[in-house]
Amino acid sequence: MELAHYSDFAVRLVNTEEPVRSKDSLTSVEVVRDLFGEASQMARRVTEADLPRFRAVRSRLRAVFTLADEGDHTGAVDLLNSLLLEFPVSPQISGHDILDENGRPRWHMHLADHSSNATTGYAAICAMGLAFHLTEFGADRLGLCQAPPCRNAYLDTSTNRSRRYCSDRCATRANVAAYRARKRLEADRPEPTGLSAESSQESLTPGDR
Repeated sequence: MELAHYSDFAVRLVNTEEPVRSKDSLTSVEVVRDLFGEASQMARRVTEADLPRFRAVRSRLRAVFTLADEGDHTGAVDLLNSLLLEFPVSPQISGHDILDENGRPRWHMHLADHSSNATTGYAAICAMGLAFHLTEFGADRLGLCQAPPCRNAYLDTSTNRSRRYCSDRCATRANVAAYRARKRLEADRPEPTGLSAESSQESLTPGDR
């Protein structure tokens, strides 16, 4: 689905915070504007007043990922539906800016921005993007990184639904930690003791005695 790529906007916003590390990079207008990426026209509308509003939306989006990651798919959908109701979108057919090999417009769905402020516009994009991603691929495709202490959000696009980490870096770190844990367990495991003298005698055949 063409609109599913808008779900990346939600991942960007959620990952501006690292709750376990008590880190928050959403601290300036410039940071918020960077979240819009190529949507520069929408980004120019960001003001200081959008900072607390963006943080509030971020908390609700993280809750969607958290519930989905915990297997509460109905809860995740309920939260996402509340966002869709609060931040509706206006879909439009676009294509004049993208031409095919014959010079004809490559028509596609686009979310028009008629919002009253930057937060409303961004939240609408996030909610609709996640909604399309969830209905197209499943709620279990929304997850949080399993490499402690990272809890970054990610969208699982693997063919076998096997993704568990937000990045290759976290996957490598988790694999190394698991390997070291196995080695420690092996080192702490007591070695098997030898047979006692009595047991050894009992195991001898009559011809050996």
